[in-house]
Amino acid sequence: MRKIIKDKAIVDDHWTVLTLAENELPETMSVPAGQQIVPLQVWLAQKTTLASRTDIGVWLASSERPEQLREDIASLSLIAVDFPVFSDGRGYSIAFNLRSRLGFDGEIRAIGDVLRDQLFYMQRVGFNAFATREDRSIEDALKGLTDFSDVYQTSWDQKTPLYRRMSRPAAQDMS
Repeated sequence: MRKIIKDKAIVDDHWTVLTLAENELPETMSVPAGQQIVPLQVWLAQKTTLASRTDIGVWLASSERPEQLREDIASLSLIAVDFPVFSDGRGYSIAFNLRSRLGFDGEIRAIGDVLRDQLFYMQRVGFNAFATREDRSIEDALKGLTDFSDVYQTSWDQKTPLYRRMSRPAAQDMS
């Protein structure tokens, strides 16, 4: 069984990520029983049927807008964001917007070309699950979540900048 990192631990992955085959239409894609993560286009086309299931997640391509799920946020337990290549940073904004603007509090999973060097920054913007590349060590990737002991700037995971969190001794009078 495939392993993922979720909430800073390595766990079994019981979800299957579905993709549209070439020339397959979102309206006619068959979604099997069990925990399935469907493309956004499939969710939008089959929402009436899929919304009654509790074992459905949705994945967004880096070019898609999370606002398309605004009405459905409360009914989804998992939203995945695809990184087609490690250098495509649009997924960071998607995760941040899901958390901060849309109020999503479920699992946000990074899928695709996900590498250790990205995990620390991904968790800063709201990701809490990572399906890392299978050709890399997941144990090594887990260490990427603790690469830095503190952060300077604010984000989803730290609302106060470092300069406001540090107490400094009062300046001595130089007169």
